[in-house]
Amino acid sequence: MHNIVNTERFARAGQLVTASLLLSLLAACASSPMPAPVVDRTSGAGVAGVAPLEPAPPGYYRVKRGDTLYRIALENGQSYRDVAGWNQLTNPNQIEVGQLLRVAPPGADVNAGTGVATMPVTPGAVQGQPIDQARPVLVPLPAASASSAPGATAAPAAPASAAAADSGIKLAWPVTGQLIGHFDEKGNKGIDIAGKKGDPVQAADDGRVIHVGPLRGYGNLVIIKHNDTYLTAYGHNDKVLVTEQATVRKGQKIAEMGNSDTDRVKLHFEVRKNGKPVDPMRYLPPQ
Repeated sequence: MHNIVNTERFARAGQLVTASLLLSLLAACASSPMPAPVVDRTSGAGVAGVAPLEPAPPGYYRVKRGDTLYRIALENGQSYRDVAGWNQLTNPNQIEVGQLLRVAPPGADVNAGTGVATMPVTPGAVQGQPIDQARPVLVPLPAASASSAPGATAAPAAPASAAAADSGIKLAWPVTGQLIGHFDEKGNKGIDIAGKKGDPVQAADDGRVIHVGPLRGYGNLVIIKHNDTYLTAYGHNDKVLVTEQATVRKGQKIAEMGNSDTDRVKLHFEVRKNGKPVDPMRYLPPQ
């Protein structure tokens, strides 16, 4: 009988000791500070002894959180393939925050005002086959005028704006339709034109295709480089009819209108000068 009583006393004592230890641990946790927030060490902000990253020199770009190589190339007026090549990137999807990327051709004169330099557009061939064909056929550029190119449509006969005259490019309207979105430097980086699915999208001027493919916010996107300074971008296409590096003529059908990555059928059209968006209406003739 005494043994049973002693056993029960020892069990109760053990329970009291365990409870006391738990209370002590809880009290210690309550008095300890919360874990420190995660710090992005690439910026050096809030980290003792870590200096902030230096600004990118002209002709280079410092990668920020959320960047993609495709968007970096667009913002600097370059082909993403060229940027990948200049930086020896085997996978364009693998870039790191804080990484310094060359966005101007090696040895090129960099514009001190924009930090951007571009490669000249070189002659190539017109690509007249859909991109989903296994072996697209390239044909030499004809010597005839732009209006005789396959799929070409004559540009509106209207005087070009002063900005277009100064730039050396004379753009034609890429589609015919209602203007539903105006340029806003802080918001809309181009204009939006309504239309029907399948309506032809035409090159606004002669140039070389430097991008074909999806880009967030643009849907199926085509970018054409016209000269060392200017490029045009055509977003939300349904079907694209050209491939990268193909040379196209003004008025040539390059795509069909759609609603990729947007809520209605429309063309988003941008003009970029040294990679920076400018108002397309300054370069287009009156409708």
